[in-house]
Amino acid sequence: MPKQVPTAKPGVRGSRSGRPIMALLDLLGRRWTLRIVWELREGALTSRALRTACDEASPTILQTRLTELRAAGFVELTDDGYGLTALGRELFQTFTPLHRFAERWSKR
Repeated sequence: MPKQVPTAKPGVRGSRSGRPIMALLDLLGRRWTLRIVWELREGALTSRALRTACDEASPTILQTRLTELRAAGFVELTDDGYGLTALGRELFQTFTPLHRFAERWSKR
């Protein structure tokens, strides 16, 4: 019997398989998602501070993205505002080499 592929929650755009990588890329590809993770890299921010850091993005869309990131386990609401969870920090660290590459690429 073939091994069953784990699937993500429903709602993975562009994927019938629902594989975890597709679910993650779907989430991270949504407008403002990566920016929120980036802005929270150094510590928690209040909603207002996060909105300012995100170039005055729509409060509605930021709240939607924060809700999605919280549901995915990447962001939590603390006494100091929104911050990355351990999983969120791991996600950020995963993108650090890509950030370094982008910096080098942009200077070529």
